[in-house]
Parts: sequence; C-alpha cells; structure tokens
Amino acid sequence: MTAATSGLPSILGPIRPRPRGRETKLLAVVAITILAGSVSLELAPRVADPGVSQGLSLANPLHIAVYLGLIGLAHLVLILSGRRMDQVLLPATAMLGGVSLLLMERLPQTLVSQAVGPWKLGLGDVQLAWLILSFSLATALAVTVRSDRWLRLYKYTWAAAGVALLVATYFLGDEINGQRLSLSLGPISGQPAELLKVILVVFLAGYLSEYRPLLVEESTKVGPISLPPLPFLAPMAAMWAIALGLVIVQRDLGAALLFFTVFLFMLYAATGRPGYVIVGVILFLAGSFVMYRLVGTVQTRVDIWIDPFKSPTGDGYQIVQSLYAFARGGLIGTGLGAGLPTVGGNLPIPAVHTDFPLAALGEELGLVGVMAILGLFLVVVERGLRIAASAADDFRALLAAGLALVIGTQAFIIAAGNLKLIPLTGITLPFISYGGSSLLVNGIIVGLLLALSDRGVEPPPPPKPRSRLTRLTGRVTRLATPDAGRPAGRT
Repeated sequence: MTAATSGLPSILGPIRPRPRGRETKLLAVVAITILAGSVSLELAPRVADPGVSQGLSLANPLHIAVYLGLIGLAHLVLILSGRRMDQVLLPATAMLGGVSLLLMERLPQTLVSQAVGPWKLGLGDVQLAWLILSFSLATALAVTVRSDRWLRLYKYTWAAAGVALLVATYFLGDEINGQRLSLSLGPISGQPAELLKVILVVFLAGYLSEYRPLLVEESTKVGPISLPPLPFLAPMAAMWAIALGLVIVQRDLGAALLFFTVFLFMLYAATGRPGYVIVGVILFLAGSFVMYRLVGTVQTRVDIWIDPFKSPTGDGYQIVQSLYAFARGGLIGTGLGAGLPTVGGNLPIPAVHTDFPLAALGEELGLVGVMAILGLFLVVVERGLRIAASAADDFRALLAAGLALVIGTQAFIIAAGNLKLIPLTGITLPFISYGGSSLLVNGIIVGLLLALSDRGVEPPPPPKPRSRLTRLTGRVTRLATPDAGRPAGRT
C-alpha cells in the first residue's frame, strides 16, 4: 500500500495467479444458500395454492445466474491478480448482496420502476444492476489500489470536498418529505451523505495518525477533566457541528448519528483515552436535547420511539407494522416468500425496501435468520479490525478500522431502529437495502479494505530440492574429480 509497494511487480517479475482456497469454499456455501433461497421463493406460492403443479425451479434464473457469475468473476480476478488479500470479506458481503437480491425479487416489483430504452426495469432488475456496479467497483479497487498516498497526502482536500457536497445538497438538492438528501446532476442522482462517510473516515485517519502523539501524551486540565490540547479540540468541535448541522439542515438523523459514532470510535482507537469519548458523548447528548426542543423532525422521531402505539395508523404506523412483522416471524420465520405481502392491497410497511428490509427478513427468516444476517455484519467488522491490527502504520490502521466501523455502525443503527431500540433513522442497511448510492459506497469500502489487507505479492517459491539420484550422481562426480573443489594454485 505504500509507494514502494507499487514497484513490487516490476522487481519480482510478472504476477502469478494465487489460489484462494478459503474464499472458494466460502463462495460455494454462498452459492448454495442463494440457490436454496431462490427455490424457496418459487415454491412459496405453489404451497399456498395446491392446484399449481409442483416442481423445483428458481424464482428468477437469469438474475441468479448473473449474480453468481458476477461473484465468480470477482473471485477469478482476485486469483489472477496474485495479491495476498483477505479471503473472508468477499464471501461475507456476497452473501449479504444475495440476500438483498432475493428480498427485492420477493417484494412487489412496482416499488421501483425505471425505463432504459425499450425496457422497463422493476425493483429486482434495478437492484441487480446496482449490485453488479458495487462488486465490480470493489474488485477494481482491490486489484488496482497499490498506494495510499492519494488518500494520506490530501486529507484536507477530501474534507473540503465533503463540506462542498453538503453545501451543494443544501442549495441544489431535491427536497423529498421535507428533507434534502439527494443531489441530481443530469440523469445521475444520488445521496452525497453516503460518499461523505468515506471522505470523513479518510480525513480522520489522516488527522488522528498525524497528531496521535500529542493527543495521547498532552492534555489540558479543566477542573477534574483532562481534555486534549486546546488547539486540537477544533476537529472534535467541527465533527460535533457537522453532525448537528446535518440534523438542522437536512433533517438527516441517521447520518448525524453515524458520523459522530464513528468519529468517537476512531478517536478512542487512536488515543486509548476514554475521557475523550465521554466528553464527546456528553456534547452529543446535550446537542441532541437542544435539537429535540428546536427541530420538529427530531421531536417527532423521538415521540414515535417512546410510544409508537399512540398513533398506530399515523406517525407510528411503520414502526408498529415492523414490530408486528418480527412477531409473526417468531424463531424460525414463516419461510422465504411466505410472509404477509400486503394488507388490503397495500404493503404493511411502505418503505420496506429502503428503511425496513430487516423487518421483512425477520418475518420470513425469523430470529435465527436475523441473527445470521447481523452475524455477517460482525464478520465484516471483525475482518476490518483484523486488517487494522496488522497494518504497517497508524494511518492504514485507523483507515481500515474506520471503514469497517462505518458498515458495522450503520447496520446497528438501522437494525436498532427497526426493533425500536433507538429512534428510527433514515439510513440504509448496508448491501441489503435498495439504493444505488449506498451500494456503490459500500463497494468502495470493501474494495479499500481488500486493498489494505494485501500482504504484498507472494514471492516466488524456493527451488525444488534435487532428487536423491541427482544428489548421488553429483557426489560421485566430485569423488571422480578430486581437484574440482580444490582452490586454484594448490597442488
């Protein structure tokens, strides 16, 4: 990942393909699971209607074939690259993407409708297209990123770009339900807050690694509390202001909570001083209380969280239906494709494909399925922290930890919101929720983690030991010519 590393291929010669046995076995499990889920989707309506002829088939053979072919191609590219990268990240995220594809196939296709030339694409078609782009981007970054200098040296430039994205979204963004979260440039539309996650992690990794000795060793006493040196309080104050600014300007509670939580995690990872985290939590809680008093959106979300049944057909409708879905699922679920699709011709949860995918999966896969999905997110976080622990320097360690924590924290926030553990926020479940911006940014994160995990091009294998016959022949030759090994000039 350093500049010197980029020269390895020219020193060692052409890169040789390197088998990835562990990844191959795990991807086989992923393929079997996705195929079984697709068969379950196809069988569910037949079981409900005994008059329909029985038989095993896939719900959408073309989509499944394209997705499995995509993952297989990504695996092949990693093999041919010869790089010694993590072999668990791709299978874990491929399983999450497969679950997403099955869920989008199961939901009404009219939830999303896009026209591309003469073709009309539904929810499953569009999600498959975004999954293709996401994993293609992850694979390309994993193979091509050889140096971190373009991230390390321009951290302030990245931070300025992130602020510019926020400003552009505020003034030029599309307003939907009182929120300005998306920005359109011609035919392209996306949510800049998704990309801002990566930008802020890069900035914080660069800043905290550069000033880590001062943040660890120096402190300013304010009564019994030890704070960082006053000049270095600015980044903490700036992050606090950005988090609350997102709430005020964009009414985006999820992004605000995500950014500040990841910031505190990275600050603790860099310094090991819990006092900084405590001060940060106090500041965030104080600011949140002020926002609750001043911003109507925050007050509504908190009131719904406290008692959604106060307005079960109004503001609390979605969270109430989410809780009912988990209750119907029980321990093992109703079966994939056998949940409650509509009530009175309408979806029980209108935003099920974006904000509540875990509720739909909880109904059909039960508590066991939900725990398995959350376990996959823990695997992604564990691999990221493992990469951070083996990194060569502080910047790469903090960058890997921050990127992994973005996915883990985001999954926790949306899962906790669906389960009414915290107020509901408008962020997506990584790799599962519908959304192009989210999938592309998650692809960038996985690609960078894979690149950071590279242990260098594997050196050539040692020469094979000579056979016993060859050794014996050489020994006989030396005995037959005793002067062969004698120094010149001697008799």
